[in-house]
Amino acid sequence: MTNTATSEDRSRSSKQVVAWIARALAYLIYAYLIIVEIILILGFFLLLFGANPSSGFVDWAYRNLHRVMEPFEGIFSPIAITTTANDVPAVFETSVLFAMIVYGIFASLVSSAVHWLNRVIHRLDREEDEAERRQAYAEAIRQSQSPLDPTLPQMPPDPYNLQNPTDPQAPPPVPPVDTAPPPPPQS
Repeated sequence: MTNTATSEDRSRSSKQVVAWIARALAYLIYAYLIIVEIILILGFFLLLFGANPSSGFVDWAYRNLHRVMEPFEGIFSPIAITTTANDVPAVFETSVLFAMIVYGIFASLVSSAVHWLNRVIHRLDREEDEAERRQAYAEAIRQSQSPLDPTLPQMPPDPYNLQNPTDPQAPPPVPPVDTAPPPPPQS
């Protein structure tokens, strides 16, 4: 019995560790995808409004946009809208929109995985709590069946001798009380 309980505890514990690690990885992936979505949105609007790439922030945004757009480069042709005052073209980049959709789908799948892992961890925690309660209950039953400890104070003798009702010195038993309702009056 002890070996089985110990192996079950180890199995449950290892499942919890795996679920916690998987959830942590899912949160990291989800955070990365949210950051990628922010970069894509930022880059899309900077391209759409024809932001000056010589600006430090715009240069940083375009470099990061290029990194996250590598798998999607050249899928669709950009649509030139106009040229700004600095001779920077304003572009409607459909590839960026497509990348936003794809990364958004991945993010929602990862979010679903996180929710599922949260439910698994919650179920494993409930199972562990239930196993601990059962073990405590079994221990309490086992202790109640053991002989009395001589160091504990003993119960005083029963003054009414309810333990042995056939004893002649015991008081007479109390007759049962009739709980039936009285009969209705007859007229």
